[in-house]
Amino acid sequence: MSRFRKNDKKETPGINTGSMSDIIFMFLFFFMVITTIREATLFVKIVAPSATEVQKLERKNLVSYIYIGAPMNKATYGTEPRIQLNDQFATVSDIAEFIEKERAARNEADKQFLTTSLKVDKEVKMGLVTDIKQELRKVGAFKINYSTKKGSVVDKK
Repeated sequence: MSRFRKNDKKETPGINTGSMSDIIFMFLFFFMVITTIREATLFVKIVAPSATEVQKLERKNLVSYIYIGAPMNKATYGTEPRIQLNDQFATVSDIAEFIEKERAARNEADKQFLTTSLKVDKEVKMGLVTDIKQELRKVGAFKINYSTKKGSVVDKK
């Protein structure tokens, strides 16, 4: 007969870490896919107007955004529409410098395809938008886009 011995010193086996790197990379890939990257923190309220003929931009990396709308913090900045360039408020005279910085950040081949997109609240008066367009013409930024949402043009008040 064989004899069974009970060993009082039982050790727990080590944890298999072979697939740990696979799990970590799977989580990393998951979070990279679901995360959106915001380009600018909006300080102005923008409710985009509706349009029926909407086209998507092909190369969004060649777009410079100018945000125009009423400030979200009305106690500090008032209720008049303001211009936001990247993450700061600006005036119409600051637009030329903004466009020059945007052009300098691009390589030479892409400068001709640079588009300026105006994200304008539908309550903003066209006088401010016209002043901005005049300033863009002065610096040679002729490719201008209006950002809208797809829908009926009929105003719902």
